[in-house]
Amino acid sequence: MEIAVIGSGAMGSLYGGTLAEAGHDVTLVDVWEEHVRTIEESGLRLTDDDGERAIPVRATTDPGTVSPPDLALVFVKSTQTDVALDGARPLLDERVDVLSLQNGLGNAEDIAGYVPERNVVAGVTTHGATLEGPGRVFHAGSGPTRIGRYFVDDDDRVDAIAGAFTAAGLPTTVSDAIRDDIWEKVLVNVGINAPTALARVENGALARTQEGRRVVEAAVHEAVAVARHEGCTIRDDIVDHVVDVAERTGTNASSMLQDVRAGRETEVERIHGAVVRRAARHDLAVPVNRTLADLVRLAQGA
Repeated sequence: MEIAVIGSGAMGSLYGGTLAEAGHDVTLVDVWEEHVRTIEESGLRLTDDDGERAIPVRATTDPGTVSPPDLALVFVKSTQTDVALDGARPLLDERVDVLSLQNGLGNAEDIAGYVPERNVVAGVTTHGATLEGPGRVFHAGSGPTRIGRYFVDDDDRVDAIAGAFTAAGLPTTVSDAIRDDIWEKVLVNVGINAPTALARVENGALARTQEGRRVVEAAVHEAVAVARHEGCTIRDDIVDHVVDVAERTGTNASSMLQDVRAGRETEVERIHGAVVRRAARHDLAVPVNRTLADLVRLAQGA
């Protein structure tokens, strides 16, 4: 399968490198010149349970040099989806399936501005990765991935993508309720990301303390009401699930906490901000999420 990875940071490099190692024709596309140059010169160095190895894979900063692939895999930060796809227009045509495994809400809708809706595939993954430096990725955690067509019914091409990922060591299933799956991951992000970023604590603090659990419960319950108004089916034990995720990833610093610490733009607009905007469409009050979003905006602008 010919695959272009748009946004080849930690997760994009993990997926792209793993798929290249399995024999697929992969090109990593990223704006970080040193990262791309290092991969081109000495391969992508991936560290996981099997140790460290260098994986030969093409990389470029210029999407215009990439022919339209079978699959474009989008891993840029969700706030950059539109900009990244606008720059990647040369490799997108009506035959290319485009898969988003990004955080947050609205990515599939953005992608549909560049390819037909029938080509949009969305998904969620529980894999974790850390970019340790130019051309160096650490596979921090493994887990299942679920994908599905966002606007139309699934088909053999989606089955083929899932099969290719699974054969490469990235276990993937096709979901017939991918919008519910995306919302469930958003609810996990709602409960963990802004609270940890603002309190400057690791995920486990939310599970260990009464204060943490109260914030999780308040934020998640608000967002569940929005999801259900949008027609999604949400598990009844979702708060317990979020707390369990926080406990299982207890020593992790959430991506939003990492961004705030580094002075980078966060994905708050696609998580808590998106919940606030969608709540307004349904005349729902979400004061906790509104406050969390405003405080993160202040923190990232400081």
